[in-house]
Amino acid sequence: MFCKRGRKGINQDTLTVWEDFNGEKGAFFCGVFDGHGPAGHRVAQHVRDQLPSKLSSVIQSLQNRGSRRDLDLVDKDDDGQENGEKERRGSNPGTCFLSSWEASFVKSFKEIDEELSLDSSIDSFCSGSTAVTMIKQGDHLVIANLGDSRAVLCTRGQKNQPVPIQLTVDLKPNIKSEADRIKKCKGRVFAMDEEPEVFRVWLPDENCPGLAMARAFGDFCLKDYGLISTPEVSYRKLTPDDEFVVLATDGVWDALSNAEVVRIVASTRKRSMAAKLLVAHAVLAWKTKYPGCKIDDCAVVCLFLKNGRPRSQSVVNNTSGGNPGRQDNAVGQKSGSNESEANPDTVLAAITDDAEESSTVDGVSRVDSLIRVPRPKAAALSRRNSAKKPKQIEVP
Repeated sequence: MFCKRGRKGINQDTLTVWEDFNGEKGAFFCGVFDGHGPAGHRVAQHVRDQLPSKLSSVIQSLQNRGSRRDLDLVDKDDDGQENGEKERRGSNPGTCFLSSWEASFVKSFKEIDEELSLDSSIDSFCSGSTAVTMIKQGDHLVIANLGDSRAVLCTRGQKNQPVPIQLTVDLKPNIKSEADRIKKCKGRVFAMDEEPEVFRVWLPDENCPGLAMARAFGDFCLKDYGLISTPEVSYRKLTPDDEFVVLATDGVWDALSNAEVVRIVASTRKRSMAAKLLVAHAVLAWKTKYPGCKIDDCAVVCLFLKNGRPRSQSVVNNTSGGNPGRQDNAVGQKSGSNESEANPDTVLAAITDDAEESSTVDGVSRVDSLIRVPRPKAAALSRRNSAKKPKQIEVP
């Protein structure tokens, strides 16, 4: 795992990995968190520190109530044989399709968000954080996603080539179901003329705060207007062809495609360097793709599922096997491309060179939240922070 500050100020990305999660040998909890707004880094750190233990506590409470069987990540047929649970939203889900696991994630996310709303030490009214988290237990994955960070799996195709499978949906306001919910709650969704590709969430009568995601922790100025902290929970039964999962914040995905990410990680000579090398490639890609923009923060967790180094071959688009309705912006490897085969030392030098450059370098920030709500207006919009001292600050 690796996290790097960009050029927009304080690093608002963070991550965590718990081994033997919930006391189960070989179980993992992984998560990456991307804060936004003036106190976004504090929101992200709070979620990072509290969510794993909160989730463990909720799971333990279910176990203590005799619901352990509901947390078994398997389904059984009429003969009692274990079958991999069908993916979430699939047809005819099994009787114990991770309902308790989904409820545990939803309850944990809700309680963390409620704690944030009551914590006067963190001004989360116009600051928040995304989260993409995952539990691996045996050959089972449970993924809970909130916001626009992403999880991508690398599996092997029929010709033994690595294939990226996107495990999460980027929960942005341009998704119809997300936009419909926001509009139903009187929030507004639109993109500005200067960035027509970025849809944002706005208050009913004010052109603020312009949040570029549809779900998040915090951001309580919008919680009455369609923004929610309920994660989208999904499941995947691992197969012998699955090799690793990459969790990363949007600083990586804005610069690299799913296929590029899988290719870079699969070709890394040392697994311990995979996340750092991926971030270095993202930094280089930012400089090329967004030459007038400040590089975003990046956080990456690479969870390898097998012993031994992955085999490196050309990556192809995922044309089958993904979840219905899931986004996959992967692109095939171009003929003659040597991006993943570049000298690792040369690529990693990008991180050092970039770190030595001033964080005040001129450039435009691609921000997740544009304008902070004036506190007097904010106090009238929500009861959550009505007792806080009024002030007005604009998001950098």
